[in-house]
Amino acid sequence: MSKVVMYTTAWCPFCIRAKSLLDRKGVSYEEIPVDGKPALRSEMATKAGRTSVPQIWIGDEHVGGCDELHALERAGKLDAMLSA
Repeated sequence: MSKVVMYTTAWCPFCIRAKSLLDRKGVSYEEIPVDGKPALRSEMATKAGRTSVPQIWIGDEHVGGCDELHALERAGKLDAMLSA
């Protein structure tokens, strides 16, 4: 199973939706909250090239945010990425 890492904030509805999808699939993930942590948010922005949350990695691949995660699921590609 590929390692999943997600940068989040506590009240972000997109973060909640992304975590919900992974929870429904029984996927464990490392959550890195960036609330009030400018250094972590800066680290995320540098790695992702984006400042919005969530930012999600599956293995070494940057997936993007919630919309991209759900698009992978709709396209039937998410399970293969998670099991790689």
